[in-house]
Amino acid sequence: MENYSEVRRHIEYPKLTMFQMIERIARENPNSPAYEFFGRKTTYRQFVQKIERAARAFKAAGIRRGDAVTICMPNTPQALDCFYALNRIGAVCNMVHPLSAQKEITFYLDFSESRMILTMDMFYEKVNAAIEECSHPVTILTARMQDELDLIKGIGFFLTQGRKYSKFPNSQRGMLWSAFLNKGVPSEKLFEPIYDPSATAAILYSGGTSGTPKGICLSDQNFNATALQAKEAIQMPLGPGDRMLSCMPVFHGFGLGINIHTALIAGAECILMPSFNGKTYAEMLVKKQPNFIAGVPTIFEALLHIEQLNVADLSFLKGVFCGGDALSVELKKKVDAFLHEHNASIQIREGYGLTECVTASCLTPRDTYRENSIGLPFPDTEYCIVQPGTDEEVPAGTEGEIILKGPSVMIGYLKNPEETAQTLRRLADGDIWLFTGDLGYMDEDGYIYFRQRIKRMIITNGYNVYPGQIENIIDSVDEVAYSCVIGVRDPRRMQRVKAYVVLKPGFRGDNAMKEKILKELNMHVARYAIPREIEFRDDLPKTLVGKVAYRKLEEEANSEEEKKAE
Repeated sequence: MENYSEVRRHIEYPKLTMFQMIERIARENPNSPAYEFFGRKTTYRQFVQKIERAARAFKAAGIRRGDAVTICMPNTPQALDCFYALNRIGAVCNMVHPLSAQKEITFYLDFSESRMILTMDMFYEKVNAAIEECSHPVTILTARMQDELDLIKGIGFFLTQGRKYSKFPNSQRGMLWSAFLNKGVPSEKLFEPIYDPSATAAILYSGGTSGTPKGICLSDQNFNATALQAKEAIQMPLGPGDRMLSCMPVFHGFGLGINIHTALIAGAECILMPSFNGKTYAEMLVKKQPNFIAGVPTIFEALLHIEQLNVADLSFLKGVFCGGDALSVELKKKVDAFLHEHNASIQIREGYGLTECVTASCLTPRDTYRENSIGLPFPDTEYCIVQPGTDEEVPAGTEGEIILKGPSVMIGYLKNPEETAQTLRRLADGDIWLFTGDLGYMDEDGYIYFRQRIKRMIITNGYNVYPGQIENIIDSVDEVAYSCVIGVRDPRRMQRVKAYVVLKPGFRGDNAMKEKILKELNMHVARYAIPREIEFRDDLPKTLVGKVAYRKLEEEANSEEEKKAE
């Protein structure tokens, strides 16, 4: 067996499209399951057949190479079939969160110039209303959950939920996905896929920030490189017979790039979960026994408090990965202890990346951990720390902006050459580097340490305060579930520090609790970084990908401050 203790620093990348990578695995392992959806399995042979059928339907509908089609779906078989079918014919997959607001969907459709959109029947009314505001005609393809369930589950789902949406589609521009698939000509031979590393294969959107979303153009090379690098960086065999619990959403780089494409190009099986629910996730863990799970910190925080897992044996886990947001030192300790208490001989490993390079491009090693480190770069990915606002490299241990280069770096931002030029820069070595906008440093051994988004840094009385540092300390208090620290505009200090705190069930947010938190903070941080306000909440707003929406809290707090000043 191959030795996975060391990560190769260079990988050969085949000149294949994403579909061709799946097709290659299907030839090698035709009878291995590609994905499972509520107990119903689809083999790799069947998967390719479904992809080809959908590709013929899109071709018959007039979708050609370079045309955009929006996929506004949760993690269902139709979403995967559609994604790889569009890739099969060289079309562009425009990936959108199905819980997006109506006006957001209109924006995504117009911005990408999508000709069609695939969505679930439960989102049909909203999507139909969004299309009415579009500047060009768009056809809705409507998928139904029951079509991908076995007979008994399908009938049960229809009787309990599906029949509420049975009247859809109900407009001339709508068509059922199942009916659409019959539009293709079965005997028609599709042309060979064309591999072009400069062509956009998928558009993902930056999330969790205010203002207009940025469309991130990613190629076949970007996705395939990410998947092959991740497969190497996990330092564990991943292949046929292994199972990935695919809960992270398909419209997100982490979900699509790691939970789906990495697993599939390795020949593993994706256990598809349309949405995250703590109880269901726990049941899936125990029943399906996946070998690999990957999610954001809020998922792992939730798992620690689910009763069904109290006596669960998790020895089947080979890899547990956290990304999408910073994993606090305290949460890592709790999750590691939880894993070991449940017979899993592994640690949770943190990845770092951004959608501009699909997803993760750095990962903590399998058997070692350096506190606060996000690990080592993926193979063929180089990191550098530069003085913010410049391209001047800083010495080891010195904080600066994280920049990186490698084959997973995006093509650019859709219709935004100015922003692209600011983010992608050709430096003295002749290579294109991605300027992340994140602060961090590198130690002498090449380990990377993430500190904070540059824009999120709080400046109070001329001092720099890093919210992540304060949150980590607050979260270490036993009674605290999680927290969010923001900067509030202040006429004297420029900004003052405010903390929002969510306590675990059964605890009260009173003065005694505030004093306990402040006592802990006073032990660890300078006085200027201590929050001047601590507000207890039952919950905090989240972005569509599960992160705490700190910008919403900033806007709310600053708005209240303006009212006080009036």
